[in-house]
Amino acid sequence: MDEEQTSRLFELADLILAVGRHIQASKEAAAESGTPMEGAVMRYIDRHPGTTASAAAEATQLISSNFSRAVRNLEKAGYIRRDVDPQDARRVLLFPTDKAQENLQRLRTAWSHLMEGAVTDSEEAEIDAAISTLRNIEARLVARTRGGS
Repeated sequence: MDEEQTSRLFELADLILAVGRHIQASKEAAAESGTPMEGAVMRYIDRHPGTTASAAAEATQLISSNFSRAVRNLEKAGYIRRDVDPQDARRVLLFPTDKAQENLQRLRTAWSHLMEGAVTDSEEAEIDAAISTLRNIEARLVARTRGGS
């Protein structure tokens, strides 16, 4: 990788972190998402209902004890439920509850309002492109983590 590409990739990562910090620091986000760790786990389960605990832990990059604590707290708060996998009784599948869906809808509304003031209607195509690009980056990073490279 040449120096220019290294610099551009660093800037991309830095900007993603900066935007994430602004979103996490917003009062609306803090009120709706619990701890950042629990929020990450909850959002993953919401996007991947029926995921296994191991897949969610890998995707969220949490060590086993932290992931287990987040799942316990979310379950205790009534945000997720664990179901035995009907195809393999040794595995547990994680699902968001109705309470989680209501909370996530409030979070979506809060974050949308936050972003609304920062993004204009004329940038709609760029938003779609950014979402697609970031989804692809996330998927590749998760796959890299699973592959161990």
